[in-house]
Amino acid sequence: MKSYRKELWFNTNTRLAFINITGEVEKCIRESGVSEGFVLVNAMHITASVFINDDESGLHHDYANWLEKLAPHSPIEQYRHNDSGEDNADAHMKRQLMGREVVVAITAGKLDFGPWEQIFYGEFDGRRNKRVLVKIIGE
Repeated sequence: MKSYRKELWFNTNTRLAFINITGEVEKCIRESGVSEGFVLVNAMHITASVFINDDESGLHHDYANWLEKLAPHSPIEQYRHNDSGEDNADAHMKRQLMGREVVVAITAGKLDFGPWEQIFYGEFDGRRNKRVLVKIIGE
């Protein structure tokens, strides 16, 4: 069995962003030489997410609005976490809603996706370097 590990780095210039990382994950699969196995893709920061969905701008807009309704950024005083001087309690909650990681099967050297599925990095407290782990195992 083969094993492959790579870190992808992101630094968004906005507080909230959704980035399609499917192509980068596919590149990792090619580099790994794995044709049958699994890929784990996970955000290594507690204010970021990795999730699977459609790459459609209206949906991304809807996600941003939905998340802001469920966990609004301001007023920052509404969150006990921010009592420590932080201002990102909402980002922690948004990450909880969108998820930490995805696992996708690799079949014949390709992501074994359903229709329209893509992998996204979700940023909820941007403007600094953050990483995503790609771990591949298989044959």
